[in-house]
This record gives sequence, structure tokens and C-alpha cells, in this order.
Amino acid sequence: MITATGATLGFFLMIGLMAIGLHIAFVMFAIGALGAIFYLGTPALLAFGNQFWGATNNFVLVAIPLFVLLGEILVKAGFTDRMYKALGDWLSPLPGGLLHTNIGASAMFAAVSGSSVATAATIGTVALPAFRNRGYDDRLVLGTVAAGATLGILIPPSINMIIYGAMTNTSVGQLYAAGVIPGIVLTGLFMLVTIVLCRLRPSLAGEKPAPTPLAEKIARLKDLMPPLIIFVLVMGSIYLGWATPTESAAVGVIASMALAASVGRLNFRMLHECFISTVSVTAMIMLIAAAAFYLNFVLGVMGVPQALAAMIKGLGANQTVFLVVMTIFYLILGCFLDALAMVIGTIPIVFPIALQMGIDPVWFGIYLVLMAELALITPPVGMNLYVVQGIRGRGVITDVIVGTLPYLFMMMLLVVILIAWPGLALWLPQQFYK
Repeated sequence: MITATGATLGFFLMIGLMAIGLHIAFVMFAIGALGAIFYLGTPALLAFGNQFWGATNNFVLVAIPLFVLLGEILVKAGFTDRMYKALGDWLSPLPGGLLHTNIGASAMFAAVSGSSVATAATIGTVALPAFRNRGYDDRLVLGTVAAGATLGILIPPSINMIIYGAMTNTSVGQLYAAGVIPGIVLTGLFMLVTIVLCRLRPSLAGEKPAPTPLAEKIARLKDLMPPLIIFVLVMGSIYLGWATPTESAAVGVIASMALAASVGRLNFRMLHECFISTVSVTAMIMLIAAAAFYLNFVLGVMGVPQALAAMIKGLGANQTVFLVVMTIFYLILGCFLDALAMVIGTIPIVFPIALQMGIDPVWFGIYLVLMAELALITPPVGMNLYVVQGIRGRGVITDVIVGTLPYLFMMMLLVVILIAWPGLALWLPQQFYK
């Protein structure tokens, strides 16, 4: 059995190789292969074929391409543009005006897309042109888009939750239920800090748009129905026990195609574009997942989780100390790694330790997703920062970074609340599943 020191050195070697830009899947496979060669022998190395097949043949992971396709269809059908305008009618009267629309639209699109990067790209493309010549503070506009998009992996359905569930044998349905209330709370915290900032400095909000007549606002509510219908179908079928997450994703795709057809936007060219994007994203994710499953297998046989858990117990650490250390660790790690790489690369190590510490696996999944959200807007490699800056097409990325700082603090506040009150995440799954 490998020692805790050897395991720690191997882990930091993996993180270092990722940090210098080597492909995530290659690094995880290489570390697993080296461990198999030096500690376990040739049979463990040759087991990678079975592990790769088992990972890519996992029924739970089939939901990933389906949810990616679902989001692509809704975007290409033009539902996102209309949703943004409809939300703007109702949210713009708040202090901060259209800034709240960025957050609300991100939350609503997150409820059907499952991806923060997709949410940032979609909402950014729709939102940024709406702020031209309105006098809003550029940094705060960019911050609301980049931070609001992080809700894409917290509000279900979430691709990160699917991968976590598959790697840890945790119920994806329970993870989805656990993400609902924290997602709503974080959306509220984002809006609250926006209101406070705009109350303290009204110049941040610029000019308010002309009020929309009530009859027109009510008429535009129909534009909110497509994402709501998809969310109810997908999540309702899971919570009522009618479908697994994978089956519900398929239901969502069929419903999105029907909605696209109802507005005359469904055609072979549009579907072809959606399929190409879906295959590209899915191939990247599945390659990383397959390498992670092999690394997980090697580490388990080598006894790495047990060695690290014994070391931590020997230090006399309790749950709170462990989570504080993990939070600091992930904050630092998020500065150097992509959110998905950070979560997948660390699950084989930290999850068994969390179980040894008596931490609920569903709660820990939500905690990890929150830490991944922080990584999405943490410089220098926060993916959402670059996506939003790319859409902006001018200025410097420092503007996006500064704009996200108030929302970064709100996310840290939610982490503290979640640690102090685990029921925030666990209450809803307990109602549905226990």
C-alpha cells in the first residue's frame, strides 16, 4: 500500500502538469498508468481498456450529450433572446435595472442547459448589446454576466453533478434536488448585492429603461414558458420517479424540438449545427471522464484514499476543520485549473476522505459544485471570465475580474452558510427520497 507522502507527491505532480497546460485527460491517465506500473504491475496497467469502456458505457453519463443538445436547440431556436426581453420587463424596475435581468436570465437558462460556460456564452451574447449607450458601469455589467453564469452548474440539471454522481455512485436525482434551494439562494444573494451597490452608488445603474406597459409585460410572459416547460418536464419526471435523469434528458430534448417546431425554427440545418456542437463538447467531457475513472480505479487498488484518511484522522481533524482546509485548497486550486478538471481530478482523493469523516455524499457534491463555481470566475484561468471578455471584444479582462468580486464574496458567503447549515442542501432531497 502506498504511503500518504507518496500519494501527496503524486497528487501535486498531477496538479502541476495540469497547471502548465497539458491536456487534463492525458495527465490523469499518465498518473494512473505510472502508479499502476510502479506499485501494481502490468495487469493493472492493462485494465485501462475495461475502465475506459466502463466509463463511456455508463448509462448515467448518457445524459451529458442530451442536456448539451437540449441547450443548443433552445439557443438556436431563439428562445433565449425572447426570454431575456421578457425578464427585463419585470426585473428592470429594481435598483440596478437590467443588471438583474442578467442574473435572472442566467438562472433560468441554467435550469435547462447544465453548463456554466454555455450559460455565459449564451446570456453574454444576448445581454451585452442591450447595455450599449445606457450609462451602466461596464465592470458591473460584465460581473453580473460572468457570475450569474456560474449558476449553470448549481441549478439542476447540471453536467458536473452527473459526472460527480457517476464517479461516486451518488444519486443524480438527489443531487439535483439538493441543488435547487442553494441555487435559488445564490440567485437572491447576487440580486441583493446588486441592489446594495446600486443604492450606494446610483451611477452604477445608468439610466432606467422606459417602463413597459402592463399589457405588454403580461403578453410577453409567454416567452418565459419554453424554459419553464422544459424545466418542469425534466425535473418533475425525476422527482416524481417517472424517469431517470438520462430518460428525463431525452424527454427534454424531444420537448425542445417540439417547441422549436412550434415557432418554425426546426430544420435540418439547425439540427446539424446543434449535433456538431453537442458531439464536440461531449467528446471532450467523456475523454476526461474516462481518464478519471481509470485514475480512480488505480488509486483505489493502491489504497491512496485509505492512507490519506488515516493521516487526516491521525491529525485529529474534525469535519469543520477538514472543510475549512478543503475550501482554502480549492480556492487556491481554482486559480490554476479549469473547474471541471479541478472537480474530476480531486474526486478520487477527497471523496473517500469525506466519507471517512462522516460527510453526506449528496451534501459534499453540492459543496464541490460551489467550489467549482468559484473556480469559474477566479483569475487567472476562470473560464467564464474569458468567455465574457471574448464576447465583449474590447478593453481588458481586468474589468471582468473586478466586476465579479462582489459576487465572488456572495458565493463564499453561501459556502459558509452551507457548512453551518447542511439542511439548506439536504432538506429537499430528504423530502423526495426519504
